[in-house]
Amino acid sequence: MSDRIKIVAEPRTVTGKKVNKLRREGLVPGVVYGQSEPINIQMNSLELRRALRVTGLNQLATLDLDGKQYTVLAREIQQHLTRREVLHVDFMEVDMAATITSVADLVTVGESAAAASEDGVVTLAIFSVDIECLPDALISQLEVDISRIETPNDTIHVSDLTAPKGVTILTDPDTLVASFSISRAALEEEEEGLEEEMEITDAESVEVISKGKEDEIE
Repeated sequence: MSDRIKIVAEPRTVTGKKVNKLRREGLVPGVVYGQSEPINIQMNSLELRRALRVTGLNQLATLDLDGKQYTVLAREIQQHLTRREVLHVDFMEVDMAATITSVADLVTVGESAAAASEDGVVTLAIFSVDIECLPDALISQLEVDISRIETPNDTIHVSDLTAPKGVTILTDPDTLVASFSISRAALEEEEEGLEEEMEITDAESVEVISKGKEDEIE
């Protein structure tokens, strides 16, 4: 597909600890595997980072290696812990006729009646689901319609999600996806109200007991 992100790569001969020299030169080492023997590659660091911001780990890309085109998925991206620089990328060459497994990020859509009428918000319990499909049907996101949460007791599970045609959700259908949560301020207000009720109840109990004792003295 012409609208896929294109990543330009070159064959890499440097391996092992010597790849640090490549990184100092603004190149990122990587490997392509899947349909043939693994191929060591190197890519321009700046161009690669721009491409990965779009593709992440769940969107197809076209890898151009010496003029030969590979349809790939980034399967592992190694980054520096503090500088967040890309250190190494593993690409999987995709067979367009075979199903693949991937991850789709969950995004909320719609409005919750519970959140509109109560002091609280709808929160996600998970942020992605595992999926299976042919490469051409691959999606990077799946919508969660939170309008299904009409009362504070309503919940959304994986079984409630709707996947596009050709996409199968692999995550356990009983997994909780979203629910309504009362805000911290509302919880604190409720707790304060309960404490006040308890104080009143205790005070009334003391008065009754005291009156009882006075009656006994009389």
